[in-house]
Amino acid sequence: MKPERDQFSYADAGVDIRAAEGLTKRLASLVASTRSDSVRGDFGSFGGRFKLSGDPELVASADGVGTKVLVARSAGRHDTVGEDLVNHCVNDILAEGAVPLFFLDYFACGTLEPDVAFDVVSGIARGCRENGCALLGGETAEMPGMYDPGDYDLAGFIVGRVTLPVPGREGVSSGDLLVALPSSGLHTNGYSLARGIVFERLGLDTDDEYPGTGESVGDTLLAVHRSYLRPLTVPCERGAIRALAHITGGGITGNLSRVLPADCDAHVDVETWSPGPVFDLLARESGLGLDELYGTLNMGVGMIAVVPPEEAEAVMEQVRAAGTPAFVCGEVSMGSGRVILERAG
Repeated sequence: MKPERDQFSYADAGVDIRAAEGLTKRLASLVASTRSDSVRGDFGSFGGRFKLSGDPELVASADGVGTKVLVARSAGRHDTVGEDLVNHCVNDILAEGAVPLFFLDYFACGTLEPDVAFDVVSGIARGCRENGCALLGGETAEMPGMYDPGDYDLAGFIVGRVTLPVPGREGVSSGDLLVALPSSGLHTNGYSLARGIVFERLGLDTDDEYPGTGESVGDTLLAVHRSYLRPLTVPCERGAIRALAHITGGGITGNLSRVLPADCDAHVDVETWSPGPVFDLLARESGLGLDELYGTLNMGVGMIAVVPPEEAEAVMEQVRAAGTPAFVCGEVSMGSGRVILERAG
């Protein structure tokens, strides 16, 4: 006869199904708040259903917020990284001329803390509402052993419909101007560098002041990634924008090059704007050169629109009317597909 053993349940292994079930019920109202007429089915189904009309072209993208979640954890504030995630994905498909239809999230953790997960999804829902996007579903994965208690990771998946005439690199030509839209800070890239400098090298905490800002480290580093959908919709709709470069990982040089034809260069005058104290500190303390800084961080610019010179003033006026600053930061010339950083100011 085999000796009796103590029970070892899923909860003993670190996965609390009841907590997950309770969280699902709490999330229902957040998901419902993003529902549109095209959504079919109910929350909690095995998949989200979305009905399309006509014969559309779709754009899909997936991304995350990187180690910004570690800053959120340090600050004990989890209601912004979800909004970051949505806005990042919205900007990516906007660069392809698409407006968002629906969004799905993936939240993975070591031990499910329902209040933390609820706050994260609250930010996701807020981002979806503000971008006219349905939160169609998602996945919450509790994986003890894969993540330490308190750790979590976040990813998002977006699908949009191409409705805006943004031709991309094939529409870009010599003489076009580069119109820059400022970022709100680091957005969702460069946080490993920033954490290494701010927390490790300088020894600052999230409650300390971020030098030169008058704000805390937590508030500065958790500033929400801007969505550029609203300020760019009107100029895109009237065909005034030839290409859009979302400035994410790889910085200005790595992302602007993605919309250049093989026979064109982009000349960016880095003295047409001030990156601001967030980037000033990172530049000073890292000791990195111009090319590496602008090839790693957004350096204060979150989106660059390539526009014909005769449209530049009108585009900037429309962007500003939507509450977002804009300025000319350079131009396109004949070349070989390079982004050239200049100090011509």
